[in-house]
Amino acid sequence: MRHCAPECAVRPAHAGDGPALAALSRPFVRLGALRERPLSLYLSRSSDFLVAQAPDGSLEGCVGLSEHAADGVLYNFCVASHRQGSGMGGRLLRAAFARARERALSTLFTATTGSGRLFLGHGFLPASPELAPAAWARTLDPGRNAKVLARSL
Repeated sequence: MRHCAPECAVRPAHAGDGPALAALSRPFVRLGALRERPLSLYLSRSSDFLVAQAPDGSLEGCVGLSEHAADGVLYNFCVASHRQGSGMGGRLLRAAFARARERALSTLFTATTGSGRLFLGHGFLPASPELAPAAWARTLDPGRNAKVLARSL
């Protein structure tokens, strides 16, 4: 396990990060942990993302934050396999919390097909999809059996 603090920088993504975001996400799509998203989404919504960038310029983690009135949704959260357990996921979540607070969001939602352990360890609790932003909740695929989690800010 390699540690990412402080050599990896967490920063807002920019439009040029779209291909790297798609590449970072691809292994998690193959595993079924993330939904497949087209490159065009990563290009057009790159401003939603925070990324963890290694000194060599490679992206090794990301999380998207979309805004829905007073609530936010974290999506496409992933950390490269060789960085898992390094604390990078926690750093990305804390940066997303800070961004959400700057934008005066009151609650963050996410969905996970995994255990959700990292989210639960950072104050998320199981939540009903009916409490989540309706536009986002409608996009959840029942076949994926994702758990909805929420955290007040």
